[in-house]
Amino acid sequence: FGEQFAHVIGYVGRINETELKAIDTAAYRATTHIGKIGVEKAREEILRGKVGYQQVEVNAQGRVLRVVTDSPPTPGHDVYLTLDVGLQKMATQALTDNNGAIVALDPATGEVLAFVSQPSFDPNLFVNGISKDRYNTLRNSRDRPLFNRALQAQYPPGSTIKPMVALAGLESGVRHSNDHTWCPGWYSLERHNHRYRDWLKSGHGQVNLVRSIAESCDVYYYALARDLGIARIHSMLSEFGLGKVTGIDLPGETAGLLPSAEWKRKARNLPWYPGETLITGIGQGFMLTSPLQLAYAVSTIANRGRRMVPHVVGQIEDPVARVASAIGIYERPVIEITNAQYWDDVINGMLEVVHGTRGTARRSGDGAFYRYAGKTGTAQLFGIAQDTVVKNHETPKLLRDHALFIAFAPEKNPEIAVAIIVENGGSGSDTAAPIARQILDYYLLSSRSASDNDG
Repeated sequence: FGEQFAHVIGYVGRINETELKAIDTAAYRATTHIGKIGVEKAREEILRGKVGYQQVEVNAQGRVLRVVTDSPPTPGHDVYLTLDVGLQKMATQALTDNNGAIVALDPATGEVLAFVSQPSFDPNLFVNGISKDRYNTLRNSRDRPLFNRALQAQYPPGSTIKPMVALAGLESGVRHSNDHTWCPGWYSLERHNHRYRDWLKSGHGQVNLVRSIAESCDVYYYALARDLGIARIHSMLSEFGLGKVTGIDLPGETAGLLPSAEWKRKARNLPWYPGETLITGIGQGFMLTSPLQLAYAVSTIANRGRRMVPHVVGQIEDPVARVASAIGIYERPVIEITNAQYWDDVINGMLEVVHGTRGTARRSGDGAFYRYAGKTGTAQLFGIAQDTVVKNHETPKLLRDHALFIAFAPEKNPEIAVAIIVENGGSGSDTAAPIARQILDYYLLSSRSASDNDG
């Protein structure tokens, strides 16, 4: 499939000098190639097989007199992936010519259904040695096609974390679902003149928890973040896997950054300021996440706290015995929430994002044959002066906000959770949410219809 799966499957290439120093050379006597990235690297040992050998007795002239021991070679095992080829292709096409990433998981098992990083590259170019000119073109490209955005890129998550912050408010007792916050379009700390602005300049008026998620009210989360404090925010977001690797069976995963007062003191030798707590509450500031982490987080919401470790390898088969063994499903301890209603409150807010009359992604949810939960996000890339209005469509594309969307579907017994990041896409509601709808429609409707017809 060439570029379609380059970042996740990876490729094999000739063993280089650095690798030669690290490997058991005896194990590679029958081959000149080794897995470089992706599954090819992660499962190198079982894919490679084992070299056969004979121990012989020879005479002074080197003539073999007898075979003392004989160990036949064993072929490598076959590895079957969890990826859905049709969904992968469809997700890639949905990104069109935008740079970005899409990760789709099965919430019940942690199986990776789609793993897209765009732009990509043809991995076949590397197998027998890529030309210097071609390699330099790929390496020096401003779009960085060799970079695995789904696994390694780090983006501000923006408002996609608001459901998790809302859950922290409920669990800590700082907020009840029907508590209201007044949003005039801005928020200020006591005895400070600086105004932290809401995305809606005119404000949202009185906002409760469900509406705060549906309309992505920043002021609600500025006030909630202040009342929670950075320690409780950090604690809850950490439960959802932010700031740490998910443990996926692929090499090179980044942990992102989940800031705290302790982190800032150690990393920068500086104190933590109240204003930094406010912007952390809306997923800005120091916080960085990968698309894979966001997919894992929304999958955990879909599971109401069950945390399934993502994996791309589904089965490993012995090619001689023709016996396949399934990869174990790994589950971390469930996030303990004292009242199950809190999950309902947060998920209801995410349902309103898509199906509510004022939801930020209501246009993308129009006409859906199933109910799904989502959350838009917009990651600001540079600071904006007070009382300044910047319109994305009037800004050079490289300076536009990143567009994000997380979702799971259907509402009951979720079968797919997805995270989408469109670099410089502007608005999560306008750019990323429609892509999610295409992916969910394909997985829940189109692919099954085709499968039924084939049957």
